[in-house]
Amino acid sequence: MFDFSFWEMAVVGVVALIVFGPEKLPGLARTAGLWLGRAKRMVANVRDDIEREIKAEELKRVMEQQARASGLHEIVEEGRHTLDGLKEELESSASAATTPQADPPAANPNPTLTSEPAPAQGETKPDQNTP
Repeated sequence: MFDFSFWEMAVVGVVALIVFGPEKLPGLARTAGLWLGRAKRMVANVRDDIEREIKAEELKRVMEQQARASGLHEIVEEGRHTLDGLKEELESSASAATTPQADPPAANPNPTLTSEPAPAQGETKPDQNTP
């Protein structure tokens, strides 16, 4: 993180020993180490957060590009409209099939036949001339 040579660190150690004394120097070194550790963890957390946000933005951008390129949204919407149209057609045909319609008058399918009963075997019609 910092570029200190051995001699620079030795000078800082000698100055700290002279200023704080041998009794307070171990406690001061421990406190400085704790603060440096906390600072390193904080910097690492911030770096990880920034990298995570960059990756999330990059992923969003890639997904938008793929959605535009593949036309998936348009395909889904087209399928939805087609299904809605089919649903409406089925509902209208189902409602037409379930509503009762007036029966048309019964027509005689064979106009040559009359409503008179047919004669029994061996009998003839009365309107026929018989001697």
